[in-house]
Amino acid sequence: MKKVLFVAAMMLSSVATFAQHAVGSFNLQPKVGVSIANLTEFKGSDPRVGVVAGVEGEYQASDIFSVSAGVLYSMQGAKANFSNLVDATNRLDYINVPVMANVYVVKGLAVKLGVQPGFNVSNKLKVNNLDAVENPVKAQSVDVSIPVGLSYEYNNFQLDARYNWGVSKAFKLSDAKNSVFQITLGYKFDL
Repeated sequence: MKKVLFVAAMMLSSVATFAQHAVGSFNLQPKVGVSIANLTEFKGSDPRVGVVAGVEGEYQASDIFSVSAGVLYSMQGAKANFSNLVDATNRLDYINVPVMANVYVVKGLAVKLGVQPGFNVSNKLKVNNLDAVENPVKAQSVDVSIPVGLSYEYNNFQLDARYNWGVSKAFKLSDAKNSVFQITLGYKFDL
């Protein structure tokens, strides 16, 4: 046990030089990527693949720790096929506001954890090839999730992968929660 604690202490003490940006600096990062979303509690549903895009700001609080917050448009929801006759896509779109703690574990590589309120801006249902219509099942106006992820930065380009674990119900009359995996590419502008 003492050896494990010693190794952990050595690793943590060596990460002081891993931050990409100077302590006290702030940067903005426009980003765009893909979201692979599904809804829990919907047996046999398939993921809805969509776009995620927006901007995040990051404050470098110490050599290994930063805090970021952003505004991201995210296409979420799920697809389902019923008896090979009906293809339905539930299109839930959100404006998400992730607030993340970032810990740089090696140069350029950060581990991320946070909280993310999301605001529903669209709840459409598309059946077969018909135009999407307003979903009769009301979506909650606010969705809360816990984003967990990793990012890697090189020459101010950042590749970010995160999983948004839904903790609140997506609909008023269902226990279904959002389950979203996102991969984005962004570029950091120091301010």
